Amino acid sequence: MQPLERIGRYRLERRLGTGAFGTVWLAHDDQLDAPVAVKVLADNWSHRLDIHDRFLSEARLLRRADSKRVVQVYDIGELPDGRPYFVMEYADAGTLADLLAGGPLPVPDALRLTALAARGAADLHEAGIVHRDIKPTNVLLRTAPDGTRRVLLADLGLAKSLAQASGLTLAAGSAGYQPPEQAQPGEGIDARADIYALGAVGYELVTATVPGAPGWVVLPERLRPDLTEDVQRALMRAMEPDRQRRWPTAGAFADELDRLAARSAARRPRRLDGVRRRLNAITLTLAAVLAAGGTAVGVTLLHQGGTADGGTRVADSTGRVVAEVPSGWAGELRNSGWNPRALGLAAGQEPGLEVADDVSRWQDLTTAVNGVFIGLSEHGDVTAKVTALSHSGCRYDGSRAFTGTAWKGRVRTWSGCSGAGGSIQEAALVPAGGDAQPQVYVQVRQKGAVDGDTTDGILRSLRVT
Repeated sequence: MQPLERIGRYRLERRLGTGAFGTVWLAHDDQLDAPVAVKVLADNWSHRLDIHDRFLSEARLLRRADSKRVVQVYDIGELPDGRPYFVMEYADAGTLADLLAGGPLPVPDALRLTALAARGAADLHEAGIVHRDIKPTNVLLRTAPDGTRRVLLADLGLAKSLAQASGLTLAAGSAGYQPPEQAQPGEGIDARADIYALGAVGYELVTATVPGAPGWVVLPERLRPDLTEDVQRALMRAMEPDRQRRWPTAGAFADELDRLAARSAARRPRRLDGVRRRLNAITLTLAAVLAAGGTAVGVTLLHQGGTADGGTRVADSTGRVVAEVPSGWAGELRNSGWNPRALGLAAGQEPGLEVADDVSRWQDLTTAVNGVFIGLSEHGDVTAKVTALSHSGCRYDGSRAFTGTAWKGRVRTWSGCSGAGGSIQEAALVPAGGDAQPQVYVQVRQKGAVDGDTTDGILRSLRVT
């Protein structure tokens, strides 16, 4: 098919994103001299009348919302081949997911942004619409004329009128943001499904971690120790598995978040070194991603010994990732996988494990711990992401090459972390035989000075099936 250059009067500039049913382009409206976003139904779905109608339904619902907090639709039309398109306002400042690429946000900012998204959801609910797929990638940011950022809800591809939603029979939504009633066909949903998703968005903004399954969500204070009890209580109430116990409306949730944001902002100047508290996204989130990765969150106590040299062999829950660690490090194991989004890669569930003498200390660089995190990724460039990592409060000591029988890559070293005297070594590994995938991220934490021989021994023992 000939590549598109124009759609109607709109000159296409670049692709912004591609979803299951359509592609969104950044375009320029030559008549109004303004940037716009154009969403076009994918060619492979053009023959499906139900998908065609669903695509147009999204545009109609966006128009029906008629809210400054929801993406506006300017125009609608049809390509010569019959595919529909609609033209929307362009959000030039990205999404909440883009903000999370730098790690967890300052608490006041996270709460205010979540409150703004909640007010957008309240506008949808007032218009008789339930979104059903609120998540960071669907919350857009647009620069206002005064330089502030507007928060816009977008992507109503799964949205329904509240009248229809009460009798829905198909599951919908995204893992981590999906309430239990939305995951089970035939349950029927209402506006409180969006409140659960908004709570999950707020949780992720303050922890940089997608929450676990309903009922298995790790308390956010475990991932961010400086979080106050009232903030935790507000977020966890939104994510109650029993919808009767959630905030009654999105507006009520937003009001509470705004109140807590103001209180948190007033308290912030008296807090300890904020940079050290925020740490680095990967340091703060890896243990949490592991903990939230499985259906149940748990720590396994390990028996020492088991290898010829007295070490301990550990494996993830799938059995695909196996490595040997010093027995003194093998006190506890989390092995339920990880989400590569913690590194800035595509979100998903991949094999991974964390083993340490005390896993409760893993997420805090101000405490010393001996342990290892190993995460497998079969998509994306792990090496580029690891090379870009930094650790506030640690001294970067450089990198070195590693080559083993199965893996090769570079090992980066950090020491003197946050006064605890601990060290970190991080490796991005690719197959030694030259294949591009799979790739592995390894983080080794040690009490005291770096022991490169120990790290290399762990890397040499790594097996992936």
